[in-house]
Amino acid sequence: MITGKNYLGNQLSAKGSITYKTFNPQLNIENESVFIEANSEEINQAVTIATSAFKSFRNISGKRKAEFLNAIADEILALDDKLITTYCSETGLPEGRARGERGRTIGQLRSFANLVEEGSWVEATIDTSQPKRKPQPKPDIRKMNIPLGPVVVFGASNFPLAYSTAGGDTAAALAAGCPVIIKSHPMHAGTGELVASAIVKAAEKTGMPNGVFSNLNSSGIEVGQQLVSHPEVKAVGFTGSIHGGRALLDLAAKRDEPIPVFAEMGSINPVVILPNALQNRNESIAKTYASSITLGTGQFCTNPGLILGIKSKSLADFIQNLSDEIVKIEPSCMLHPNIIGAYETNKQHALAQTNLSVTADYGRNVQTNYAKQAITTVEGKTFLENSTLHQEVFGPFSLVVQCENENQLEQIISQLEGQLTGTVISDGNEVADYPKIISALQNRVGRIIFNGVPTGVEVCPSMVHGGPYPSSTDSRFTAVGIHSIKRWVRPFSYQQWPNTLLPDELKNENPLDISRLVNGEQTSAQI
Repeated sequence: MITGKNYLGNQLSAKGSITYKTFNPQLNIENESVFIEANSEEINQAVTIATSAFKSFRNISGKRKAEFLNAIADEILALDDKLITTYCSETGLPEGRARGERGRTIGQLRSFANLVEEGSWVEATIDTSQPKRKPQPKPDIRKMNIPLGPVVVFGASNFPLAYSTAGGDTAAALAAGCPVIIKSHPMHAGTGELVASAIVKAAEKTGMPNGVFSNLNSSGIEVGQQLVSHPEVKAVGFTGSIHGGRALLDLAAKRDEPIPVFAEMGSINPVVILPNALQNRNESIAKTYASSITLGTGQFCTNPGLILGIKSKSLADFIQNLSDEIVKIEPSCMLHPNIIGAYETNKQHALAQTNLSVTADYGRNVQTNYAKQAITTVEGKTFLENSTLHQEVFGPFSLVVQCENENQLEQIISQLEGQLTGTVISDGNEVADYPKIISALQNRVGRIIFNGVPTGVEVCPSMVHGGPYPSSTDSRFTAVGIHSIKRWVRPFSYQQWPNTLLPDELKNENPLDISRLVNGEQTSAQI
């Protein structure tokens, strides 16, 4: 049942005076439930109980944390059709997308459960003492990862499940031993509350401390600002716009104790199509990319918003084929009137740029909140001179840049802002003839794709979902996969510590039977 209230640990609360509703973009009407924004008292209470919960939660065994994470997955599944129908009513996305995203969310939770139950993720490192070493004895030093403390996670507009209340940031932080406070996204507050109820129920069933999770409603930016500024909050997770992520980064940096903000932000995901591929597979590449650009109405952070090629008849044919293919695709609904409003504004701003040509702009009438896709093109020189053309248009929009030659292509890639992905389309071993292009691309992105599309982020240990700024605020970390847990921990060393008082991960006996680096050798043996 959706109450519209905030979860402060296991207690529902509605002390605030600001109320709002979510919106059904398919029907173009407000949904019925009324949500109450958290006030300052509730924000402080959520952080206070999270701080208290951290004292015990940080020391809970991997096995018990795994039980908690698996219980969350079970409780989300138990929400069944209520969750799916709420998700669809708040996003305009189809049922298939809702069920797929729920499956991804469940998979993430269970993968982190497996990770912490096995235990080696703490990266236990032991260098035993050498009391007879000359000229100075060597002390016994042991290191492992420990949790940072209470984490604030901002729900994402475009992924109400996988990047929101029980999404990857939350799963990773809980796995690390950090309590989580969610700043629920106002566009899908009902979906968020349902998932929050599942997490709270799982926490109670598995005996987790009250305050290990809270869910706060928010219609604007004030709740998020107060949370990031609170002295007891130790880290922030965010998925959204460059403007929003940068504001949080600046706010966190101005605190008396600055804290890390792990933000995954905008990206135009450059795609380089090499000459032989353009000549040999022109039509099929155009069709594939028309589908990728419009997938999910272009509302993915990995949407291919920039396509690069060397000027030729084949490139001109590709632009025409892509334009022809993309207008064959029926437009679809965007997440919210605000989202499509921003799309239309940014699209028109891009179309108004000098020397830009529009090669496709869906011309037929569409339903309210449905986005009209567009393809545009510019010369390489124009793109280099106008940084406005580098900016993301969040939606089904892409720009094709016609480069004069390989050198200009390399220059354009080198001057791009940081991106989540880069893609190379090549025929045969053609890519081997362009090492400078690949090197330049590697320096600007977090993941490089060969003969594919950037849309679709596989959840696995090898995935990097991040990249140089502004695609993310720290390119050393991924926001997807089990290694994303590293954002919520810090390394900590014990020197000359009594064996009996060490955490199990570092004891001589290795009671957890985990793999450790002992005197330079990876082993699970006892010392």
